[in-house]
Amino acid sequence: MCVTPVYFRFLTLSPKEVGERGPRWARREWGEKMEPWLGVSWALGILLLLLLLCWKKDHPRNLPPGPPSWPLLGSLLHLKGPSLLHSLLKLREQYGNVFTIYVGSQRAVVLCGYQTVKAALVDQAEEFGARAELPLVEKTSKGHGIFFSNGENWRQIRRFALTTLRNFGMGKRSIEERIQEEIKFLMEEFRKTQGSPFDPTFVLRRSVSNIICSVVFGERFQYDNSEFQALLYLFQQNARRVDTIWVQLYGLFPQVLKHLPGPHNRLFENYEEQKRYAARMVQKHEDTLDPASPRDYIDTFLIRMQQDSGNPSTIFHQENLIVSTLDLFFAGTETVSNTLRYGLLILLKYPEITERIQEEIDQIVGPNRAPAMEDRLKMPYTDAVIHEMQRFIDIIPLGVPHSVTCDTEFAGYTIPKGTFVFLLLNSVLHDPTQFEAPETFDPGHFLDDKGKFKKAAAFIPFSAGKRSCPGEGLARMELFLYLSTMLQKFALTSPIASEEIDITPEYSGFGKAPCLYQLCLIPR
Repeated sequence: MCVTPVYFRFLTLSPKEVGERGPRWARREWGEKMEPWLGVSWALGILLLLLLLCWKKDHPRNLPPGPPSWPLLGSLLHLKGPSLLHSLLKLREQYGNVFTIYVGSQRAVVLCGYQTVKAALVDQAEEFGARAELPLVEKTSKGHGIFFSNGENWRQIRRFALTTLRNFGMGKRSIEERIQEEIKFLMEEFRKTQGSPFDPTFVLRRSVSNIICSVVFGERFQYDNSEFQALLYLFQQNARRVDTIWVQLYGLFPQVLKHLPGPHNRLFENYEEQKRYAARMVQKHEDTLDPASPRDYIDTFLIRMQQDSGNPSTIFHQENLIVSTLDLFFAGTETVSNTLRYGLLILLKYPEITERIQEEIDQIVGPNRAPAMEDRLKMPYTDAVIHEMQRFIDIIPLGVPHSVTCDTEFAGYTIPKGTFVFLLLNSVLHDPTQFEAPETFDPGHFLDDKGKFKKAAAFIPFSAGKRSCPGEGLARMELFLYLSTMLQKFALTSPIASEEIDITPEYSGFGKAPCLYQLCLIPR
């Protein structure tokens, strides 16, 4: 209701007219129409005052410096730019390697540079070892699974997953054979292109996901399997939805948005559909389970559930099985397939690097047998290129958010318990004190003067410390075997000139991806 016309009408009356009309008219015409507006104004004023008081009250002393923060908005006005990464790196220039931001009302400390991130993840691993409790995660995995759980639940599930994956071949010959077998199917798909331009996105994702499927589900899927394609599509869609304004608003105001309809709910619906898929796989395993002969991760988990059936506090239950299965499936699909896809784009951009890799493959492996992990030590240039791909691509530039487990003294500041922590892996992998030309793709970052492979302490694409990726060994094996086999069998060409190829990344949520492109594979 607008009160302004009534207000101005009252002001234009002369005292005589007011007297003639009387005070009751004034109260009726102005006061009664003002009352609802005044009530709303008072309510908004009190709400604003409470927000200011809460904001001031929850602003501890000795925090790292940072940009001004406002109620509800936090530091969002200072996080403008093409991506959150660019905004944080800009704030680093002003506030240094340790600074504070507010994401809505949630306080977060940002750590940058190799020495700073190492001090947190390695030197104070226990204090920085918790996972941030994000609203989106609380709505989806609800503290279950491997990647976003905390405390005893996380410790037991992670230990169980590592042991199970190791028992089913991670780091051993059996998983290498599974990868080599899957690569054969991929090579057949590549031959079907007959040298024509194609987008490698989907075929790479389907092939790589089959590796983790063989360990988690005990089987691989045909690339045209409709149910398998639907699951991959759900993962892909949710990875994109994280960047939508509705989902970002949910992250800021979950208590409001959870009651409202909108596109953000589609992300949760997709996740529930993923859980239903995993539940169907679990049911199939239950129907055919032989406790004396477990076939995969799901079987092993079900056996542990049976063993703990009399323990009311066990963390080995159906929900943890389903969520941890999805965690492994996603981690074993997206990061490796995106790295491969991005890596192929870089090789198209720099054909001279591709030629040197193929020369090394021809010399060490030859044309007739499949590349094997034992070849990697004899192929320093290939190994250096793969490491440089991971460093340069920087697939998860912000890392996965942590939180501190207690009030923590760090770098001369005090970080209160529960504070989110962004450990910028990008600032480590692109640290000029650790890499001579961090913004340039140069395999020399991992080669010594004699052309032998050399390690780099700041190479932590899988993070470090207690929360490092449990599938790091599997991912490294996949990257070497996939890329070396592809370059053994095919020459890479691009429909456009190499100097016109754009290797600038696209940002999606917490991750990077290459722009869409096409390539041609010519049999060698």
